[in-house]
Amino acid sequence: MQKHFCESLTPLLPPQLLWKQAQSFPLFPALGEMESHMFECVNQAAVHEELEDETRRLCDVRPFLPVLKLVTRNCGRAERLLDSKIGVLIGKGLHELDAINDQEVKDFRSKMFRMSEERMQRVQMMTYTEWLQACFSPQLEPTAGTAITDGLNDRPADLKVIIHFDQSQVRVLSPVGVKKQGVEVHILTLHYANSAHRLQVSLSSLTFSLQQVQTCVWDVSIPFKIVLVKGSKVNAEETAKVQVRAGLFHGTELLCKPAVSSESSGRSDHTWKDSTLEFDISVCDLPRMTRLCFAIYAVMDKVKKQKSTKNHYPIAWVNTMVFDYKGQLKTGELILHCWSSFPDELEEMLNPIGTIQTNPYTENATALHIHFPEYSPHSIIFPPFDKVRHSVLLIEMHLWRVKICSARLMSSVCSVCFHIELKEIMERDALSQLCENEKDLIWTLRHDCIENFPQSLPKLLLSVKWSKHEDMAQLQALLQIWPKLCPRDALELLDFNYPDQYVREYAVRCLNEELSQYLLQLVQVLRYEPYYDCALTHFLLERAQGNRKIGHFLFWHLRSEIHMPAVSVQFALILEAYCRGSIPHIEVLKKQVEALSKLKSVNELIKLGTIKNARSKTKEAMLTKEAMMTCLRQISYSETLSDLYSPLNPNVLLSGINVEKCRYMDSKMKPLWIVYNNKLLGGDTLGIIFKNGDDLRQDMLTLQILRLMDRLWKEANLDLRIVPYGCLATGDRAGLIEVVSSADTIANIQLTSSNVAAAAAFNKDALLNWLKERNSGDALDRAIEEFTLSCAGYCVATYVLGIGDRHSDNIMVRSTGQLFHIDFGHILGNFKSKFGIKRERVPFILTHDFIHVIQQGKTGYTEKFGSFRQYCEEAYLILRKNGNLFITLFALMLTAGLPELTSVKDIQYLKDSLALGKTDDEALKQFRQKFDEALRESWTTKVNWMAHNVAKDNRS
Repeated sequence: MQKHFCESLTPLLPPQLLWKQAQSFPLFPALGEMESHMFECVNQAAVHEELEDETRRLCDVRPFLPVLKLVTRNCGRAERLLDSKIGVLIGKGLHELDAINDQEVKDFRSKMFRMSEERMQRVQMMTYTEWLQACFSPQLEPTAGTAITDGLNDRPADLKVIIHFDQSQVRVLSPVGVKKQGVEVHILTLHYANSAHRLQVSLSSLTFSLQQVQTCVWDVSIPFKIVLVKGSKVNAEETAKVQVRAGLFHGTELLCKPAVSSESSGRSDHTWKDSTLEFDISVCDLPRMTRLCFAIYAVMDKVKKQKSTKNHYPIAWVNTMVFDYKGQLKTGELILHCWSSFPDELEEMLNPIGTIQTNPYTENATALHIHFPEYSPHSIIFPPFDKVRHSVLLIEMHLWRVKICSARLMSSVCSVCFHIELKEIMERDALSQLCENEKDLIWTLRHDCIENFPQSLPKLLLSVKWSKHEDMAQLQALLQIWPKLCPRDALELLDFNYPDQYVREYAVRCLNEELSQYLLQLVQVLRYEPYYDCALTHFLLERAQGNRKIGHFLFWHLRSEIHMPAVSVQFALILEAYCRGSIPHIEVLKKQVEALSKLKSVNELIKLGTIKNARSKTKEAMLTKEAMMTCLRQISYSETLSDLYSPLNPNVLLSGINVEKCRYMDSKMKPLWIVYNNKLLGGDTLGIIFKNGDDLRQDMLTLQILRLMDRLWKEANLDLRIVPYGCLATGDRAGLIEVVSSADTIANIQLTSSNVAAAAAFNKDALLNWLKERNSGDALDRAIEEFTLSCAGYCVATYVLGIGDRHSDNIMVRSTGQLFHIDFGHILGNFKSKFGIKRERVPFILTHDFIHVIQQGKTGYTEKFGSFRQYCEEAYLILRKNGNLFITLFALMLTAGLPELTSVKDIQYLKDSLALGKTDDEALKQFRQKFDEALRESWTTKVNWMAHNVAKDNRS
């Protein structure tokens, strides 16, 4: 059958061809109905793709191998088609999620399926106008009617009955909940099966309230411990001894001293004599979000000058939660597959900020087998909030007299001094450390913080003794009366340092505005959420499904990182939930995914062509460009790449490619320069750059911060004409960049004005003449004003962010005068060096030819230059006022895996550049020194630009 089928392949995929050939085979009747089967293949993304759409072209399927498998449909055609589309769209087949043997995954998918189904039913009931307003609201972020579910209180009320067994009789006493010996039975249907009085119960809602068969964790005062069963596939030298270190963390706070195992010898498998690790903390004092972090390391003897020392070499690490997603203390054996890549500067080799997901590549991963002991014959559960609130009332009654005594003591000593000290602490930046005395003061004056310093909640949270469940309970009660923070202040509470469930739910409740501005960070902090069903996930899905533009960017932010093992399952679950609740959006996104796949194919074709023709650059360029244009003209390519909404901006329709203007760029990864005709722009063209092989996430972050700076300046009535062009990561080291129209690089402007590349960088008239050629009269004055404002904005922004690699091809100017920077591969002061010498010696780029334009060619420092300097100083002071916001946004990106943002030390650059901790006068004095330094050392920039221009000229 396979032979005949392969001989009959056509450009389309109708099953009728197979059925026609199969009729001559003896077992044909066993196949059943044609409609109950479909084709399946493994596509180029290594995803099982179900080919439900029979009109698709074979050339669009792109299987990994030229084999199609006939499979039986397991459910309705519509459901299978939707599942197949979602699997291909998100880049992870839903059968992979089906195969995960994890109850948390199953419960989350079931809940999301129900919620998505209800949402789509509501959408179907909408009028066309209502649907347009819901999906394409002119207000980007709807603030009314948004429901935030916490995953606990959104279930419909169950029908409660109590069953009384009296020999052969069964009675339903009441449809309301009646407790008998602390047990409730929730049943939907109840009837006799036959005369033998056998009872059949519908299991659709059978639950038990285990008041007597569950133990509250606060009642267990035994020290917490775990048992090390064994370690396998441990990659250590034969002569090394292997140890395990374990620590309990709440965020980055170590709850007690780490426990360390005895040493073990062996090749690959290890067991430890003292296999029980006991911690200096009772079970009752474990916070709900406690992480158990392990580090496996080798111990080697090192002899130096007759002194023997021990050296520790990390081998692997892994983390797990102490409570499961239902709040139950874990028991029994658990196998943890470890990670071998260690971040820099880990304290005691423990990595609490790392993922709690185990390594999915189990074949070669080190495995740590542990056992959680049982402390009670019943399951141990973390108390629900109503019990927390009851405990707080008792604690507050007990502490009321202490509070009165404390108030008397403060008044007798110097309560004013305490409040002055508290105010000073609360005004510090987010990176400042608190000493124990300061934490005690904040906690003592926590009620004063509510009234006078509500924005100080993060510092109060850092002052809580999370290893005391009484303090934790009081904090959770305080959150119920804490004033609502503005979104910019609430963002900090989503940092890893604040893992408490109620804190994060409070933070999400504050995020009613400015969601799109911080969506990049909100997606990244999903990594900090230990459980799939959380307030942040519900919030993002609710907002995304209520607004198409937010949904668009949520989709791409998640999909671009779905290849990362630590978040692959989590992001796939959220993407599946979004797609199921936004079915009309699927086809739009699918078109974009297919278009990006085509562009990747073109890029790979070009890379292959340049390798083959590397000896002759001219021949290479001609043949490769011709091959590229031939490819783009193919029907399958032109159809896929036309009439799609731009991933960079879903409001822009890319109607058709202008093949003649398309090209590829002369850099290592051969980015594609794709030009579109756009019907909505009145015949104008629109350009996008497709990159394959470069990680654009750092550029995306930098441009987001530039956009935020522009917004903050405008709020202060200062428009510095920033050009935060579009940039979007769409996959593993792939993405799109918006082409800014009518713009050219400083390098090109200089080179076209001089016959000698080496001299071009020193021609101070080149830039001004370029603007004069494109503007005259009043237009020239406006262009110079645009240049002055934008130059001031980028001088301040690049200084604050520590943007490096500022050669003349990374700075551009529009014909309207706006100057802007591109390519942000080096940030936070990571300036490029050569032979150990820094190539960039200035705090920001301010050359004399820039000053020449600002002063309209006049010599000496004029009034125009004074205005420019004033713009810079004003812009700098505005950013300083929002210093904590910038620190927070970078801190929320710490686990994203950006090459130059890996630890808090990287963010320290922002604190220094913004002079946080200093007065405005002191900070302004520092900035003025940097401004003068940039002017004084600008000759070094010109030398670097000369070298760059010469190298560029030689390449061409």
